[in-house]
Amino acid sequence: MAKNTSLYFRIVEGRSLPAKDVSGTSDPYCIVKVDNEVVARTATVWKNLNPFWGEEYTLHLPMGFHSISFYVMDEDTIGHDDVIGKITLSKDAIGSQNKGLDNWLNLTRVDPDEEVQGEIHLSLELLRDAQKIGLRCHFKEARDLAPRDITGTSDPFARILFNNHSAETSIIKKTRYPHWGETVELELETNELTAGGIITVEVWDWDMVGRNDFLGKVEIPFSCLQKTPLLQSWFRLMPLGNNEDDAGGKLGALRLKVRLVEDRILPSVYYQPLIDLLVESVISPSEVEDSSPLTMLEEVTTVDSRQDVAMTLVKIFLGQGLVVPFLDYFNTREVNHTSDPNTLFRSNSLASKAMEQFMKAVGMLYLHEVLKPIINRIFLEKKYIELDPCKIDLNRTRRISFKGAVSEAEVRESSVEMLQGYLTSIVESIVASVDQCPPVMRVAFKQLHKRVEEQFPEPENEDVKYLAISGFFFLRFFAPAILAPKLFQLRDHHADTRTSRTLLLLAKAVQSVGNLGLQLGHCKELWMEPLHPIILCSVASVKDFLDKLIDIDHDSVSEVPQKAVFLPSVIVKEGYLHKHKAEGTQLLSRFAFKKRYFWLSSEALSYAKTPDPWQVRSTIPVQCVCAVERVDDNAFQQQNVMQVITQDNDGQMNIMYIQCKVLTGLRSRTSEHLCLCGLNQWLSAVRKASIYNERMLPSFHPGAYRSSKWTCCLQADRNASGCSRTHSAVTLGDWSDPLDPDAETQTIYKQLLQGRDRLRSVAGVVNLFVTRGLHCNTRIFSAHQYSLIYCTGNSL
Repeated sequence: MAKNTSLYFRIVEGRSLPAKDVSGTSDPYCIVKVDNEVVARTATVWKNLNPFWGEEYTLHLPMGFHSISFYVMDEDTIGHDDVIGKITLSKDAIGSQNKGLDNWLNLTRVDPDEEVQGEIHLSLELLRDAQKIGLRCHFKEARDLAPRDITGTSDPFARILFNNHSAETSIIKKTRYPHWGETVELELETNELTAGGIITVEVWDWDMVGRNDFLGKVEIPFSCLQKTPLLQSWFRLMPLGNNEDDAGGKLGALRLKVRLVEDRILPSVYYQPLIDLLVESVISPSEVEDSSPLTMLEEVTTVDSRQDVAMTLVKIFLGQGLVVPFLDYFNTREVNHTSDPNTLFRSNSLASKAMEQFMKAVGMLYLHEVLKPIINRIFLEKKYIELDPCKIDLNRTRRISFKGAVSEAEVRESSVEMLQGYLTSIVESIVASVDQCPPVMRVAFKQLHKRVEEQFPEPENEDVKYLAISGFFFLRFFAPAILAPKLFQLRDHHADTRTSRTLLLLAKAVQSVGNLGLQLGHCKELWMEPLHPIILCSVASVKDFLDKLIDIDHDSVSEVPQKAVFLPSVIVKEGYLHKHKAEGTQLLSRFAFKKRYFWLSSEALSYAKTPDPWQVRSTIPVQCVCAVERVDDNAFQQQNVMQVITQDNDGQMNIMYIQCKVLTGLRSRTSEHLCLCGLNQWLSAVRKASIYNERMLPSFHPGAYRSSKWTCCLQADRNASGCSRTHSAVTLGDWSDPLDPDAETQTIYKQLLQGRDRLRSVAGVVNLFVTRGLHCNTRIFSAHQYSLIYCTGNSL
């Protein structure tokens, strides 16, 4: 039985942050750590004590976690960034909130003695013989200790304390992964065997000058050794004590949304009956009015959960190769239940949400091909564009003219001209993209077109069949991506205020294009009228595009089960990175990394000097990947380095080091933000591509092998086992998440289970759920029979 843990968090905004700069403001950003591993960094909001970020993340953590911490930092151009405060939430605290946490939380001070991390491997043994009574402790090793020295390492030693007895290990310098291999003994008195007490193991960083730095402790009740004379394990290091003080809100607060979803995943055989019932609904559909397992989900889902359920169903039917019949089933019901064509697909029904999530799952790469060049151009040009007379700021128009002050009319004229250029480029790119659109999307739209035409055949409803497709295609796919490019991974960070306004105006215009110009003149925003002519001129080309889009043979599209949403031949991520020259071990670090262009598909990770097609590529099969991990900064004295560990057919292990290089032409800290985000994205992408590999490593070296030793644990043996556990299963959630049929089906089962009371009231029969189990003999019948789930067998 596998465990599946997903952590959803959104950093909404901050308030009343303290001023850290001489200007009386701060430049705040947030760093997010899960068990002391950095997983995200928000953008910096300049000169603002009440910043808004609105950044959200999904983290998949198959091995679970202990806590998540949000650090608010003040970015400084010179020197180190200032720490404003932090918020730490334990897994138990998050899990106790059924609907998740959504609240303002006061920041607490950051105490170095509380900033501990890592684990220690030791064994404790209670000795009892005729000669003496003692406590033997074997200090084996520690890993992932906090860096306390300026070099990014520590000089750790360990100490054991019990009553008035103590003993210490030797000091191992310049490492966060010490290997002691030392045994110490404490001689005890007979009366101490019954006195109880706590055995304390502490880890410290030795300093030549000043006091030693605390690295963490482990407390073990002496009674445990009396029950089990030999205790041996990895122990998580804990802080000195929970003395966090929120300073009465003087450090400000963060508004956070955090939700934990944790499931036990059974073997596939237990889910197959439910899969069969879901599939039966679409391959042998009943009458429109009859209930089915899929329509029951409509009954039990809330508005908040409908999007997640829709994405889960889309993934399940993608895996079954039946996503088009699935969408057709829901769309047919939606169309047949709609009498007014003006309200078609206007609600947040499961059918509407399923189409939205389907387009994201199979069409995101297509969206990037169409929109990314134009979006990048808008971000690069940063033009001041405004049409609303109430919002025109003449003080921000100096880039328009250097001949003196400009009038409001000149600002509007310039804005209209630039918006028309951007809008023309967007529409032309879309209508020329028929061949780029994934065939499965085209077939789904063809089926939708057919159902709408059958339901509304009247001549006056001629446009409805176009509006049904363009409503999804333009209003729910392209327009949202233009409005918020970061949420669709078109950009690595949010737009500034000026660019955001341009994108908003363009998104409004694209929505009007999707509505075929039918609502022009009926809105309150009359200042958008200068764009109406170009919108109306595009209607004919959009209709022609939609006709071509659905002109595809259904039989030519083969829907086959895929372990990933993306097809093997599709490039899911590409871009410039810096690869370490393995042969240049004596080179200075700044010369050891060479710029290369990388491509990643679900089959291979390849690279060349440039993206030009004639360049010879070096290729690493994804199936050879054994681990994908971060590298300690002190390994090469460089930041944002990752390693891809592979194993060839002869069993030989190889390591490729890759760096997300600091960009030029940007603020140094801004470029670091982009590089850290880029590193996380590449880590996650390669991990997703290799997640089904069978030869994944349990441990790795976070350092590099240099000067005849590993920089992390200082071991001399190049083939020594890794000194830190791997995190290869930890991934950031997005549209390219691999399909996991068992996990997806568990989500659907849990949704039905949570809605059993509502199902009981709808059906008017006894609910036959067994609340603690999912079992082999799962049955879902129509409303004319039982209409509920019947479960028998082994419990969870």
